[in-house]
Amino acid sequence: MKILEIGERPPALIQQLVELWESSVRATHHFLTDGEIEAIKTYVPQALEQVPKLVVAEGENGSPTAFMGIDGRTLEMLFVAEEERGKGLGKKLIEYGISACSVRKLAVNEQNPLAKGFYEHMGFRAYKRTERDGQGNPYPLLYMKLDGRAAKI
Repeated sequence: MKILEIGERPPALIQQLVELWESSVRATHHFLTDGEIEAIKTYVPQALEQVPKLVVAEGENGSPTAFMGIDGRTLEMLFVAEEERGKGLGKKLIEYGISACSVRKLAVNEQNPLAKGFYEHMGFRAYKRTERDGQGNPYPLLYMKLDGRAAKI
């Protein structure tokens, strides 16, 4: 597995990442309906093109297996392909984000307890909660920051 910071983002890569995003969301975001996933999916290409730092984990065959987007010191997105879950890719990406990109904050859907637990395991602690997500939908978000004691990665 290789971790790469991506500069140029050709349409073929964006399409691969959208497909990876969808497999990850369908495996983890059980609170979303199919219609909601399809609606959100229309915004994913723009988010991937506009996030300041895009980091991709590639498998042995060179295909993306996971990715994260970072803006400043904030993790904006982290998704692992469904078939790659549980293999340590998320941990490797977040460790890279913390050490190489100075990630210190993130937001996670409260209704995604596996992600919340993962980020807590990685040293993040909730400091704020909102009733709605960034698009105004009724999906509470937990805002988390890296606990200073855990930042020794």
